Amino acid sequence: MAKLRCSDYGFECDFVSEGEMEDVIVEFGGHTNEEHGIDYSKEALMQFIIRQKN
Repeated sequence: MAKLRCSDYGFECDFVSEGEMEDVIVEFGGHTNEEHGIDYSKEALMQFIIRQKN
């Protein structure tokens, strides 16, 4: 399971994506691009998830 929250990355936003890693990467990446104008790479989002687990 993976989980990313906008508020964890400096956004004043309640958006949370939770589920399988690939799904979270697509959903969170789409949200940050559309809502916040930030286009994170798939690799960057994967690193966010990996770092949470450590």
